[in-house]
Amino acid sequence: MPSTLDRQLDDAVAALTRPDGMIAAAGPLGAAVATRLPATLPGFFRAFCGLHADKEALVAGSERITFGRLDALSDRLAAVLVGAWGVTKGDRVAIAMRNAPAWIVCYMAVLKAGGIATLVNGWWERAELVQALALTEPMLVLADAERAARIRAADPKVALVTLAVELPMEEALTPLLGRDPGGGALPGIDGADDATILFTSGSTGGAKGAVSTHRAVTTAIYNFMTQTIALRDVLVSAGTPPGDPVTLIAVPLFHVTGAVAVMLNSFGIGRRMVLMRKWDAGEALRLIEAERVTYFCGVPTMSLELMQHPDRASRDVSTMAEIVAGGAARPIAHVGRLRAAFPGGHPMLGYGLTESNAVGCTNVRGNYLAKPGSTGRAQQPFVDVTVIGPDDAELAPGERGEVAVRSAANVRGYWRDEAATAAAFTADGRLRTGDIGYLDEDGYLFIVDRAKDIIIRGGENISCQEVEAALYAHPAVVEACVFGIADARLGEAPAAVIHLAAGVSVDAATLCEFVAGRLARFKLPSRIWFSADPLPKLGTGKIDRPGLRAAYASGEAEQSA
Repeated sequence: MPSTLDRQLDDAVAALTRPDGMIAAAGPLGAAVATRLPATLPGFFRAFCGLHADKEALVAGSERITFGRLDALSDRLAAVLVGAWGVTKGDRVAIAMRNAPAWIVCYMAVLKAGGIATLVNGWWERAELVQALALTEPMLVLADAERAARIRAADPKVALVTLAVELPMEEALTPLLGRDPGGGALPGIDGADDATILFTSGSTGGAKGAVSTHRAVTTAIYNFMTQTIALRDVLVSAGTPPGDPVTLIAVPLFHVTGAVAVMLNSFGIGRRMVLMRKWDAGEALRLIEAERVTYFCGVPTMSLELMQHPDRASRDVSTMAEIVAGGAARPIAHVGRLRAAFPGGHPMLGYGLTESNAVGCTNVRGNYLAKPGSTGRAQQPFVDVTVIGPDDAELAPGERGEVAVRSAANVRGYWRDEAATAAAFTADGRLRTGDIGYLDEDGYLFIVDRAKDIIIRGGENISCQEVEAALYAHPAVVEACVFGIADARLGEAPAAVIHLAAGVSVDAATLCEFVAGRLARFKLPSRIWFSADPLPKLGTGKIDRPGLRAAYASGEAEQSA
């Protein structure tokens, strides 16, 4: 039976999305789009930066920057990208830098110039960068010094501009803005034009480029705006209006959560964004107190570290209203602990994918306390979540199957990968998530397993096959099997079982050091076991990954190096 809060939120969403509502929407469930708001990102930025022009948009160190200033500077940079750097409509322009005001301005400007903003994972190492750049062929790469050095080593011929992002925003952009823009005009852009490429690790190995149109990204933004404003309206009606919205951005902007659910939604609702260069729980608590942060979003590890940090008791965190987890499952035991650690805060859980532009389900406030094992209900009317069986037929409540998401916010496919694109969608356009779950009678989604060989470590997707490929590159490794094991801090961590060549001796530390030269550090196995015998096989001849995971993760086959 729907809760009181469910009904209140449904009424608030209906009022917002009706034909004369603030976010008027039309179309069937799972295909609805906003009808009176801009369908492109340049249009979105101009509309909402104009609406919130004088409000503070960003706080980064000593810099405080308004929405109006972001819009004006990105307009200027877009003209320079077109007139001086030769960016044309559809060109990929890669952004590879840590969180900084320059990242946001570059993102806005690339989109206004008609380019496809290609968001490079800032933690990648050389081999991963080579693969992503070869796949997307960006005509220009905009990078901070740390990432620029890696990219230059990976591909000396790439067109690369290094930005000193530690400087004030306009100074950081000087290497780009220093050129004469000439008279180049910005191109016309349609909602169906490609806007972004975000990378995602698939079960078959290297990263794939998930491509979204402008309409897909803006639909995702309007979905998150709807959910955020609906909750605010419910609180106002209850006589508990929230304070001025302020978010701490501690997740990387190259992730879909940071870019869409947090950053772009903040533009829409006029929410101040406090940028963190990198995660540090003590610094986060200081910023929460100093900037009166109301909204925190991060992987479950982050909220756990906030809760356990010795400075928490001495910091004023009373403004924290929503403590959101995404990117990985939050342990049920953390929900009540967070409520106790942050008396004014409310744990919240979101479910979405890179391929859905982060849209999916949300579990909020009392609903989350009542059903802490659920990711919540679908974010209607823009999202429809179903559970499907082997023949893609929709299953009844309580039946387990693959979770599927239908939304106009879904990506159009994978860059230059028709086979992966075809495999990602059902015949009627639902996105296959690879997650196994069920819906209860109230429409709440419960995730119980994953169908794909993917490990989610602190919100980062890791392909088992990619880690295995790196291990197999060592001449001593005859067989390797990688799987996820439970990790109290990060949710999951990669582990491996290795069968070595006869007469060869290699220890776990040596193997990890070898793999570290090929993969980002978050992909390195946290545990390696060695098997004296060949690894067990299934009837298909494949290594029995489920069996090995069950045996080794439980300790039944403990033969650790």
